Amino acid sequence: MMLNIKTRNAAGLAALASVALIVGACAAVDYGESGKVDYTKMSAEELGEYLVMESGSWNMDQEVQEGGTARDRMTQDAMQKVCSETRNQPSPEQAGQIIADARASIQYPEGGIRLGDWRNGRDLSWGGFGFRIVHNPDDHSLREPSGNCYNCHTMDPARPGGNLGPSLTGYGAQRGNNEATRRFVYEMIYNPHAYFPCTAMPRMGAKNLLSEQAIADIMAYVLHPDSPVNR
Repeated sequence: MMLNIKTRNAAGLAALASVALIVGACAAVDYGESGKVDYTKMSAEELGEYLVMESGSWNMDQEVQEGGTARDRMTQDAMQKVCSETRNQPSPEQAGQIIADARASIQYPEGGIRLGDWRNGRDLSWGGFGFRIVHNPDDHSLREPSGNCYNCHTMDPARPGGNLGPSLTGYGAQRGNNEATRRFVYEMIYNPHAYFPCTAMPRMGAKNLLSEQAIADIMAYVLHPDSPVNR
């Protein structure tokens, strides 16, 4: 599950800032001496940051599924700041630190890395349920979060997927279901920055987006010989 996209995050933030600009423009804003924010003196980056984080156009106090608030979710951690500041082109020293931190974050299952149920892994790979908030928040007590792998990867050749990441069709058939392959796939799902600093692929395990069992099931969908991915 490899992905190294350099523009998607920037495009997403630009779109988000554009929407926020439309919403923010609905409020009365004094550009004169009232002490209100003067948009005309902001850079594009400052304006986007203000509209999303500070203007009140978004409910940043809304609780999110992983704990905390929307503001916590939108606040970049140290690694994300480095990747943003370098436009996903970290220096060798920065890349080395990102890789080291990512490797240190990986926790392995007791008893070793094993494959789960590829059928459930198929459902998790196809689904996008999990951490949406806004008007109808995803309720994890009713359903487990999905991986949304098809958003970026083609897997089963009978079901077209995204092309932001490489095709995974035949991945297990080509690489086999051995210890080294299982370890690589597990680490890529858990924290892909261990291999690709500043990749756009989510840190599914490190950020607790997927459970240990869900990761095992998705791995089975990618690697098991009976999975349609490998037939």
